[in-house]
Amino acid sequence: MIKEFKEFIAQGNVLDAAVGFVLGLAFKAIVDSVVNGILMPIIGYVTAGIDFSSLKIVLRKAKDGVEEVAITYGQVIQSLVTFILVAFFLFLVVRVANKARRKRDAEVVVEEATESEVELLKEIRDLLSKED
Repeated sequence: MIKEFKEFIAQGNVLDAAVGFVLGLAFKAIVDSVVNGILMPIIGYVTAGIDFSSLKIVLRKAKDGVEEVAITYGQVIQSLVTFILVAFFLFLVVRVANKARRKRDAEVVVEEATESEVELLKEIRDLLSKED
């Protein structure tokens, strides 16, 4: 069983997943800082400084050492706004990466086409020179 476990851990898929997970956590920190440091202040400015996280419906007020019971719907709104901003930021990152990948792939195709065209022209030249 230990041998099987060692083989499982040593497989490329597990290592790839572990590396992807660590990179994902690092990227999450970047995305969170962009959203919280740049985008949310802009949203706050546009909404005249409304703090969504403080919006709530109080079911029972706090008294005599008993905590307040409230539905904090503002936190749900805040989470939805954050999710939309994170999703949009990731969309922009993936969009730029896809454009770069398409450009690189197009350059490779052009290089391959150019090389094959040169070879074809050489063959035509050789055939024409043999006919003379």
